[in-house]
Amino acid sequence: MIATTDIIISICYVAFIVGLGFWAGLSGKKNDSAAGEYFLAGKSLRWPMIGMALFATNISCLHLVSLAQSGFDTGLLAGNFEWMAAFTLILLALFFIPFYIRSGVATLPDFLERRYNRACRDWLAIVSVVSAIVIHIAFSFLAGGIVLETLFGINMFTSIILIALVTGAYTIVGGLRAVVVTESVQTVVLLGGAVIITVLSWWKVGGWQPVVQVLQEGHQMDKLSMLHPAGDPNGLPWYAVFLGYPVIGIWYWCADQTIVQRVLGAKDENHARTGALFCGFIKVLPVFIFILPGLLAYVLFKQGHLDLEVLRQADGQLHTKGIYSVMITRLVPTGLVGVLVAALLSGLMSQISGALNSIATLVSYDLYKRNRPQATDRQLVKTGRIAAGLALILSIGLLPLLNRYESLFNGINDVISHIAPPITCVFLLGVFWKKASSLSAQYTLWIGSALGAGVYLTGKLYPINIPPLMVAFYLFVVCALLQVVLSFVFPVQHTAESSRLYWESPLAPLRVKGWPGLANYKVLSAVLLLMMAALYWLFR
Repeated sequence: MIATTDIIISICYVAFIVGLGFWAGLSGKKNDSAAGEYFLAGKSLRWPMIGMALFATNISCLHLVSLAQSGFDTGLLAGNFEWMAAFTLILLALFFIPFYIRSGVATLPDFLERRYNRACRDWLAIVSVVSAIVIHIAFSFLAGGIVLETLFGINMFTSIILIALVTGAYTIVGGLRAVVVTESVQTVVLLGGAVIITVLSWWKVGGWQPVVQVLQEGHQMDKLSMLHPAGDPNGLPWYAVFLGYPVIGIWYWCADQTIVQRVLGAKDENHARTGALFCGFIKVLPVFIFILPGLLAYVLFKQGHLDLEVLRQADGQLHTKGIYSVMITRLVPTGLVGVLVAALLSGLMSQISGALNSIATLVSYDLYKRNRPQATDRQLVKTGRIAAGLALILSIGLLPLLNRYESLFNGINDVISHIAPPITCVFLLGVFWKKASSLSAQYTLWIGSALGAGVYLTGKLYPINIPPLMVAFYLFVVCALLQVVLSFVFPVQHTAESSRLYWESPLAPLRVKGWPGLANYKVLSAVLLLMMAALYWLFR
């Protein structure tokens, strides 16, 4: 439980964000029902806001809770999911953004229709809505509920419903502008809170030498390594990182509406590209401010300086899902606890608001308008708001099922590994291979999604010892072979539009001039690549 002062700080922060969301969403609108303004912020977003919004939509309360748990259990290993994201954001900036911006699409299913056909659009819209509800909202609710129950003693479902109401209110009313403006503020608060608990944990441990000493005594120096050998008991050997992560990463960062919608609202192509790369640089931080605190908590526990009896179950095992909450209450002084809770709420609210807006956009443009092409902007906005409200209700209903995962981070990656492969496949082949045909993409999406669902259910009934990332890689290989074969069985017949939506060569994107100087997307991409290579070498 936390002090009254911290509760007041937390409540004031929530009130501020809700007020800011309503102000941002309702001010600057000439027409409250204008669809372009509501769903894409009038295509006026600049690169700093895009980068911070991408980061905030990705980093939720789920990440704060689950990455700290991973740091406690396995060390820095889970940081691969953060650092590998930088490489996929480079792919987004170089190869995907030009087509998204130039084609003027409002949704990624819309892009698939222009590159392939209407059936591909419909299927991706449905899968994207389902994945947003499960991955971006339900899992985030679950993590937030665990934390708030530990801190405030409020029943998990009660706290989740309250957060759903306040976040849904400004998101449903204000649209993407409200989402992006609040996310920009929430990113600063989230990072500030994470830095505070990292510094306090570091100070309590006594520096780097005690960390190394404790790990050496326990023969656990592998907790400081990002790359583990084959047979890794944590299910994340080095080859799974480099083979499997790109499959889920390309779907998540380059083909998932919830994430890419911030890019679609960019002022122009340069702002979109630079915003994505800016997010890539920020993604270096989570290893040090989200995962490292969990590792420091493990060291403090081994030193006897952190009491975790509250997390011990009847069988004597530690229930590490709540490690972040215990760190807040045990290591942070009164007053700062309220700031940390505000950071947690920032992560939770930004993730949910971003997902709700993408669901509203998908349902309005790709499902409703598809059947009612004459629909007015007012009807589209109304439909989107209803869809967002229903999504909140459905996500809450999924919580008991998802709570069965022992590790939230493993749970979300397990789900993504079975959803991503066919989508990653059709996007990659569509952009890089001119012979990828519409029927091949359509059947790959259908068969690949069915195969992923079948493998997921089979794995729950008859568990297999294959890392989820390798499952994603194997499914991707099957989907790629399937689409290539089907492209020869059903040869491509390009339209005037689809013939402009693939690269003639991998070097073609680099021929675009871009901004001059250090702000040029090619310079930024090269710097980011070199920085990530250096980090992997240091933490190999």
